[in-house]
Amino acid sequence: MTSPFPARGFVRAAALAIGLFVPLAGAGAGAAGADDPTSIAEDPTSIAEELAHFSLPPVGLRARDVAVVINDADPASVEIGRYYAARRGIAAEHVVHVRFTPRQGTMPYGEWLRVKEVLDARVGPDVQAYALAWTLPFKVECQSVTTAFALGFDPPSYCVQGCQPTKMSSYFNTRGSAPFTEHGIRPAMLLAGKDVESAKRLIDRGLRSDESWPRGTAYLLNTTDGGRNVRAATYERVKAGIGAAYPIEIIDADSLVGKTDVMFHFTGWAIVANIASNRFLDGAVVDHLTSFGGMLSGGQQTVALDWLEAGATGSYGAVTEPCNFRQKFPDVGVVMAHYLAGESLVEAYWKSVLMPGQGVFVGDPLARPFGGVRVSRVGKTTVMRTRTLQPGRYRVEAARSQVGPFLPIGVLTASGFGVREMKLPDGEARFFRLSLMPDPVREAASSAASVPPAARAGSSPD
Repeated sequence: MTSPFPARGFVRAAALAIGLFVPLAGAGAGAAGADDPTSIAEDPTSIAEELAHFSLPPVGLRARDVAVVINDADPASVEIGRYYAARRGIAAEHVVHVRFTPRQGTMPYGEWLRVKEVLDARVGPDVQAYALAWTLPFKVECQSVTTAFALGFDPPSYCVQGCQPTKMSSYFNTRGSAPFTEHGIRPAMLLAGKDVESAKRLIDRGLRSDESWPRGTAYLLNTTDGGRNVRAATYERVKAGIGAAYPIEIIDADSLVGKTDVMFHFTGWAIVANIASNRFLDGAVVDHLTSFGGMLSGGQQTVALDWLEAGATGSYGAVTEPCNFRQKFPDVGVVMAHYLAGESLVEAYWKSVLMPGQGVFVGDPLARPFGGVRVSRVGKTTVMRTRTLQPGRYRVEAARSQVGPFLPIGVLTASGFGVREMKLPDGEARFFRLSLMPDPVREAASSAASVPPAARAGSSPD
């Protein structure tokens, strides 16, 4: 069989493709022009043509992957669900109408079961996640509502008395963008708000954030509350691993005050002060470790809705006493790494909680601020920039046409996180395709590192 590439041209294409793949380590920290859309703007038609020449592994859920669940007995749920479906372009067959008693914090098991039966009958295997269009209920009996719809109602696994661990999620810190196909679960998130207009503002923020590559800062607070400050032990590790890709500030304080560029904010405190003094960027992820941050009505502590009301796009909180197990709350490094790599909010947040049974996820599940590809032309060279290549080894293939045949020309190794740049020269091989190569050693090491010692105990911060 004759190769479609002359040997010399084939080698040259490989050398160019591999040699000009550059991680821009400081891009997220404000390197001039690296992630500024105005610095690489081009004619949309030209950009679309260039993107058609370059295929990356899929990253991040899209509208086609999500089902919106609406409670027809709740006018607010109907309005919010319809608004979200319209704004996100979600197909009518992925909008599921159910009916249960509205405006109650806790859903009885019997009602949950009836809703679940409707979903099982209506939702096809192409749906990977749920957007639950309500604020109440936030739990099913003793279990968070988002976990109940994602993992099933399972009190022995997720409801505990006293300070005990709960069942671990197989989805924790995994690769991939098809949770139902790959893991058999549909991560769920509440489209929540203090009222309908608040929920609509949340939805608008999520949509505005998509592929915007926001320049902000991650603020990690080291508070004086010893019981709730347990995640602070991980902050230096997070900064060492991700700080080159995005600005991170570790601050010794009990509250964040007067910041105008908050993209990530993690703290441990019961009643958080000065929330409204800060400006949260579109797509911002913010949460606080405390006992009842997910009790979205009737609670005495700061709750996840308070962060959304202030301008955050996603948050998380416990609905029953979790004690201060770090594994029952978002792992700061994991959520940041997956979000910065272009995954959607619902994926990144769910992947960051090892024991999610007692916590509720709220926000716009499809918010994806760090997704997408930027294209520019420098002479005859096409410059591609993206954040969506996670650490690993990628097989590079090239072809003369979009339909192939694609032939291997080399392997790229990506390390760390942040903006990555690839320069594609003109030539016969004008179509390129990257695919992530299996790495059993990396996957085994990641899985082992994610599992805490079984004997590790938590304590109630109250």
